[in-house]
Amino acid sequence: MVDDGSSDDSWSVISKLSCESHELKGIQLSRNYGQHNALLCGIRAARMPLIITIDDDLQSPPEEIPLVFSKLDDNTDVVYGTPAEEKHSFWRKAASRITKMVLQNAMGASTASRVSAFRIFRTRLREAFSDYGGAFVSIDVLLSWGTTRFESVDVRHDRRKYGRSQYTIRRLVFHALNMMTGFSTLPLEIASMMGFIFTLFGLCILIYVVGRFVLEGGSVPGFPFLASIIAIFSGVQLFSLGIIGEYLARMHFRIMDKPSYAVRTETDDALGVESLKE
Repeated sequence: MVDDGSSDDSWSVISKLSCESHELKGIQLSRNYGQHNALLCGIRAARMPLIITIDDDLQSPPEEIPLVFSKLDDNTDVVYGTPAEEKHSFWRKAASRITKMVLQNAMGASTASRVSAFRIFRTRLREAFSDYGGAFVSIDVLLSWGTTRFESVDVRHDRRKYGRSQYTIRRLVFHALNMMTGFSTLPLEIASMMGFIFTLFGLCILIYVVGRFVLEGGSVPGFPFLASIIAIFSGVQLFSLGIIGEYLARMHFRIMDKPSYAVRTETDDALGVESLKE
């Protein structure tokens, strides 16, 4: 159980449970790093051949675990428990769909449209990203580094009974943008394509201007025409520079060697007591 910098008494409960059962291990992070970073920490600490990840809000019922497990066979490495009907608002669903479209491009797998935080996969897949140390983490993309054999199954999805989700529309949009620039070259490809298209557009305008001068003996009148062309090309250039800047920023953070997470405390496996590991 990973405590991702909670503000309540979750860690004291985890510590108590660890004392009662040596099979449970608790890890407390030094601050809140985000869902996927906390999952990465737990995945690296797992000790069994299979790993099941599930959120603590219980919107994905633990009773559905056998159903997800039943889809795992010799030809499958990862199985997602996809909500049959998500209990979210319209805008939250729309933002989630956008994120999954981006994820599909980053993963290169059609199953990306059915990903969820409720998943089961083989522990050996973590060897594919054992050396990953970036500050931004996407578990689903990292799993795609180790396999292409994904599967999914519809599961029940309940309404959230306690607290509020931290995944707001704004955070989902930023998550999608981070995923595009962190695990995909799609934005650079878009910028290159736009540059190519507007270069052709500029050549067409040049041919039009020269052709009119040759045929009619005069240039194209009107300052609005010229201002519009300059504005279009300036906008494309700034957009392309912004995308390049995002990639440079990610390179900067990687050079800084900013960790994915930092552990403050762990519960001892054998004694069920806390041991400080700074």
